[in-house]
Amino acid sequence: MRVLVIGSGGREHAICRALRPAEVHCAPGNAGIAEVARLHDVSPLDGSAVAALALDLAVDLVVIGPEAPLVAGVADAVRSVGVPCFGPSREPAAIEGSKSFAKSVMEAAGVPTARAFSCTTPEEALDALDTFGPPYVVKDDGLAAGKGVVVTTDRSAALAHAAACERVVIEEYLDGPEVSLFALCDGKTAVALQPAQDFKRAHDGDEGPNTGGMGAYTPLTWAPEGLVDEIMTTVVTPTVNELARRGMPYTGVLYAGLALTSKGPKVIEFNARFGDPETQVVLDRLETPLADLLLACATGELAAQPAVVSRPGAAVTVVIAAENYPGTPVKGDAIEGLAEEVEGAYVLHAGTARKDGRVVSNGGRVLNVVGTGETVAQARERAYDLVGRIEMRGSFHRSDIAAGR
Repeated sequence: MRVLVIGSGGREHAICRALRPAEVHCAPGNAGIAEVARLHDVSPLDGSAVAALALDLAVDLVVIGPEAPLVAGVADAVRSVGVPCFGPSREPAAIEGSKSFAKSVMEAAGVPTARAFSCTTPEEALDALDTFGPPYVVKDDGLAAGKGVVVTTDRSAALAHAAACERVVIEEYLDGPEVSLFALCDGKTAVALQPAQDFKRAHDGDEGPNTGGMGAYTPLTWAPEGLVDEIMTTVVTPTVNELARRGMPYTGVLYAGLALTSKGPKVIEFNARFGDPETQVVLDRLETPLADLLLACATGELAAQPAVVSRPGAAVTVVIAAENYPGTPVKGDAIEGLAEEVEGAYVLHAGTARKDGRVVSNGGRVLNVVGTGETVAQARERAYDLVGRIEMRGSFHRSDIAAGR
C-alpha cells in the first residue's frame, strides 16, 4: 500500500512510523519523518496541491493529520479526485473547528457534556462567568492549536481571554480525571482504540498555561471496567449518528476528551483528528496494522475488519518543548543527543528542521520521547532516561508525566 500523510508534527511522525511496512510519503514532514517517509514540499492547507500530489504519487490512501487542513476542506479536495481519504470533510470537521457547533451536536444527540453559553459580547461573557462561578472555563470558539482554553479561578483573566476572542464558549467546570479516547469511523461504524491520558499544563503539578499537551501514557490501569464501552455507547455512537442524520457522515478519527465525573463520563471537547501527544503512545501499543484500519475507514469497510488488538505493556511519552512555549517559541536551536540509545525508548520529531546538516528546533513542542515497557512505571523510567540524554538550549519538559500511575 502507498500512503500520503499530511502534516509535520509529532502526531504525523507517529502515524508514518506506524504505517510501515506501507510505502509512506509525507507533506511537508520534518527532520525525523524524513527517516521513515519520502517528503514533499506541499502546503497542508492547499487542497488542490494535496490532491494533485496524491494523484501524481498514485497513492492508495491520504491521511490528514492536523485539524486546520480538515476544517479548510482538504479532505473534500482529495475525495473529489477519487482518492480515498482518512479525515472528515469540512462540514463534520466543525466538531473541532467550532465549539458552539460541537455543543449543538451533543445537545441534539443527548451526549453528556458541560453546560455552556456561546458568547460574543463582554456582557454575555460576564453573565456566563457569574452563572457558573470559578473555576472558570473559557474556550476560543475556533481553532487554537490546543491552546485556546483558559481554566482559571481568576475572574479578570477569564474575562481577558474572552475579550481576546471573537467568539467564546464559557462552560461549567467538570471535575474528575481526564481520559482521551480515539474512535475510528467510516461514516456508519465506529471502533475504539486504547484510551490514554495526557497532561495539558506546561509545568509540573499541572501548573502554568494550557498547552497542546506535554506528555501522555497508556494503558489507564485505574480506569473503571467497561469505560470504553460506556463512552462508545453514550458519546461516540450518538455523535456519529447525529452527524449522519445531518447529512455529514463522519470519516476519520473522532477524538473525545472526557472528564470522569461523579455522574459518569462527560465530554470536555471533541477533536476531528488524532490527539497529540496521545497518538504517540496509543499507536505504539496498536498491534492491528494501522494502514488496514485507516483504509477501511476511508472506503466504508470498517465493519468488515477484525477486532482491533493492542499489544500488552505500556507506553509513556514526554514532550521536550522550546524556550517560551506555549507563547512564541524560540526556533533554530541545535539539538544534541538524538543518536543516544535506551532500550525500549525512541524519539519522535514534532517541531524540527534540518539546517547546515544539523537538526534544529522549528516549533513549540520539539520532540516526543517515547518509552515502552511491561508497566507504566518501566515505560516512564525508560522515557526519562532518554530525555536526560538530549540537550537543547532553553528547552524544558515536565518531570511528572505518568508519575505514580
